[in-house]
Amino acid sequence: MLKIAFHPIYKHHLPDKHRFPMIKYELLPQQLLHEGTCVEDNFFQPEIPSNEPILAVHDSEYYNNLITLNIKPSAARKIGFPLSNELVQRERIIADGTIKGCEFALKHGIAMNIAGGTHHAYSNRGEAFCMLNDQAIGARYLQNKGLAKRILIVDLDVHQGNGTAEIFQDDDSVFTFSMHGKGNYPFKKETSDLDIPLEKGTTDQEYLSILKNMLPRILDKVQPHFVFYLCGVDVLASDKLGTLGMTLDGCKERDSYVLQTCLDANTPIQCSMGGGYSPDINTIVDAHANTFRLAQDIYA
Repeated sequence: MLKIAFHPIYKHHLPDKHRFPMIKYELLPQQLLHEGTCVEDNFFQPEIPSNEPILAVHDSEYYNNLITLNIKPSAARKIGFPLSNELVQRERIIADGTIKGCEFALKHGIAMNIAGGTHHAYSNRGEAFCMLNDQAIGARYLQNKGLAKRILIVDLDVHQGNGTAEIFQDDDSVFTFSMHGKGNYPFKKETSDLDIPLEKGTTDQEYLSILKNMLPRILDKVQPHFVFYLCGVDVLASDKLGTLGMTLDGCKERDSYVLQTCLDANTPIQCSMGGGYSPDINTIVDAHANTFRLAQDIYA
């Protein structure tokens, strides 16, 4: 059975007119249940994890400052959310959703997190709505538990996974692959194991051609025991914070290709949702929902 991490804390209260569409974390599971894609048993509720898996990735001083709300104002501004105990608790619970998702993926082939994809979180700082790097934490958890040695992170959010690249920059056991908008944030990119910067307005056809050419080669080279997939829907042409020209159908085909390719390779996969900032919340929810619909169909 497909297992999906969700906790009500995912929908965190933000000031009016904040540009982050926090409501999607409430609407997405409602939509999946309403349409019958999922049932209640598909969902599990993560908790606050122990500090051990987080400290395997994040600097202890940074983490302690974060949980005590002792972050400097300039550093807090880079995160982009008003800091609070509840916000930090939310981030820790999201990380646990991905950690537990790793265990479910090993059993069922796939697991998903309604939130996560916090790839702008560095080992020693947070930025751009990210404080703890959930998939980096999951990757190190698998390795430290002896559950997987070689790991591939496929980051198809429109923004480069700069924090993920920094965390694993000197680690040959984790291969970081990022396809992202060339002109998008972060404007100073880090170096992933493979970066593919895409020109403004890149179409479905161009995008999918590159992905279908590269992903099998990467899998053949890395031979991963586990894949993390960051499936941001900010690749859509309608996205306020994106620069690409993809349609809903193109985004859906992207997800279908990644999931089917990992299933064919018999490689477990954990999916975190990442970004999505289209003006119409229904577009965001539908694009994310497609990923879950495909997961149910492909892994049935």
